[in-house]
Amino acid sequence: MRGSIMLAAALAAHPVGAAAPFEVQPLSNGDRPLAAWLPGTVRCDGAVVSPVTMRRPLTRLGWSGPTPQTASLTVSFDVDQAGRPLSIRRVSPDYGAYSEDVLPSLAASRFPAGEPRAKCQITYTQRMTAMADTPVEDLVSYSLYRPDGDLPWSGWNRIFTMNGDCADRPLPPPLVQVYPDFRKIPATPGSRDWSMVTYDQNARGRTRNVRTLYSTGNTALDAASVKAMRASRHSGGARAGCVYPYWRGPRRLEAPPSPDTMSLRPATSNCDASDDRYVTQPRLIYLDAYGKRSIEGWAIVAFDVAPWGELGNLRVLASQPTEDFGKQALQVLRSARKAPSQTGHVGCVDKIVFRMGPADEEAAAS
Repeated sequence: MRGSIMLAAALAAHPVGAAAPFEVQPLSNGDRPLAAWLPGTVRCDGAVVSPVTMRRPLTRLGWSGPTPQTASLTVSFDVDQAGRPLSIRRVSPDYGAYSEDVLPSLAASRFPAGEPRAKCQITYTQRMTAMADTPVEDLVSYSLYRPDGDLPWSGWNRIFTMNGDCADRPLPPPLVQVYPDFRKIPATPGSRDWSMVTYDQNARGRTRNVRTLYSTGNTALDAASVKAMRASRHSGGARAGCVYPYWRGPRRLEAPPSPDTMSLRPATSNCDASDDRYVTQPRLIYLDAYGKRSIEGWAIVAFDVAPWGELGNLRVLASQPTEDFGKQALQVLRSARKAPSQTGHVGCVDKIVFRMGPADEEAAAS
């Protein structure tokens, strides 16, 4: 099997940049806690290694009720010559609640270049906090992604009421809302940047004291957001402590190089190398957690083919940058079917490539 399956996901759901949708309404789920996975110390071959940038997994909105016991998740990986984590996989346990972004966030992290490492491990610890106890920066971060629904009013109230009366009803809608030119702002590979600005406004709605309140540290985005807010105008009369978020979409994090598919073909294979056709095409589904970060990957999978064309004995031979791409590749191929044959085949091999599509095009697969 010399061919490969290409899975492309449109970037339309992850535009270059925008002001975050900003509607604050009282919600009934104010008692729901925030779940955060906090990265611990990295050790490679037993020695402590300091990352250049360690991306935190996205904060999630949990469910009300008794606070669960503290959970942990250990992950193993290697570091290549460029400082990129590769071969990322869960060591224990196999699953942790709200942990979908743990492996993607590590894939977007970086270590010192020129210092390849092997046998690295890191343990993430889950922190569950009530809205009243969650760091405000985590509340802001969640409000820009909202994977589990809108941030409850109790969270928004903490963001607003730190500085003034801008949350008093009715909320002041904008008269003129100015946005940065996001395409001129450098993006971060595998990570969305955001900047929450705070400002006051006078009786005429002119903004005053505009400054960055919280951000991911993209200085160009911070400066452009402050400039855009200074040029904006709002209704509602004099207010203090208003806040507004802007964000910049992640830059594509390309998949690492892959080996030649045929080099991993089992020695016992009797699969026809010239026949890479599927009579029932695989169901191509991108991994949502990696799509959010624009992280690409690949997996090489071996399988057998029954005489009636059904694929079986599927197993992952290699995948990068994380094991998740291998697991998803198995799901992709389980929906496929080959042409019937008299004897079937063993030891077939194919590569599934997960690639982000252009920002202005629909999802496509080839």
